[in-house]
Amino acid sequence: MTDKATCLSILQLSDLHILAVPEDKLLGINTEHYFHACLEQAFAGKLHFDLILLTGDLAQNPCVASYRRILACLKTYETPCVCLPGNHDDYELMQQVLNTGSINCRKQVFLDNWQLLGLNSQIPGKPGGRLSNKELDFLESCLTENPDYHALIAVHHHCLETKSPWMDTMIIENSEELLAIVAKYPQVKAITTGHIHQILDIKIANLRVLGVPSTCFQFVPGSTEFAVNDTAPGYRLIELYADGRIESEVIRLAGPLAELQTNLHEY
Repeated sequence: MTDKATCLSILQLSDLHILAVPEDKLLGINTEHYFHACLEQAFAGKLHFDLILLTGDLAQNPCVASYRRILACLKTYETPCVCLPGNHDDYELMQQVLNTGSINCRKQVFLDNWQLLGLNSQIPGKPGGRLSNKELDFLESCLTENPDYHALIAVHHHCLETKSPWMDTMIIENSEELLAIVAKYPQVKAITTGHIHQILDIKIANLRVLGVPSTCFQFVPGSTEFAVNDTAPGYRLIELYADGRIESEVIRLAGPLAELQTNLHEY
């Protein structure tokens, strides 16, 4: 990561799985504690971000209380934030609660000569993803109308296989349509996703496709069925340069998740 003063800086966090009550635990861990810990570490290491990006599964069993606590936490950092829905989220409720001038679910954000485009890949009631015609039309229209802006696309579900068979049953069903649109617009420099609870960094031609760890528990890479491990939670730093370059790295908290109960299947 170089020459940070001349670039835009985005902090991506994903798959918070915040529960209804702060003390509640999922797979043995307090997900809210680790969400706070990731934010605290990220801001301790870098005093300023231009944007926080939350790429879905903000809540585990969505309710007003969980989203309100997320909002209250984010407000303390005084940084604009974009929130995308994941398969665990209630998108309508998200839009009602996460709805301030700087923290909201807006789908298009302009930052200097970049535009961030947030897509909704949620299929209500199902774990997998799909992009509706409305979402694809929105994407193409933003790219057509703003040809002079570099573009970063954010979406919850992954669009390239992770090589974990159980996880890849939940890939965006029509990801080929997404990639076909993107291929027509060279100003799209990257797609960044959540959902996979692990690192992904693949380059296709001039397009970079990124995935991010969860702020709580991680899935075992290459697993044929649901499995978690005690790898530390993490987040992604994304730096956008005026010439279209992207630099990115994943940073994790120190130490494994000692309290994780890998024999549970409550996820």
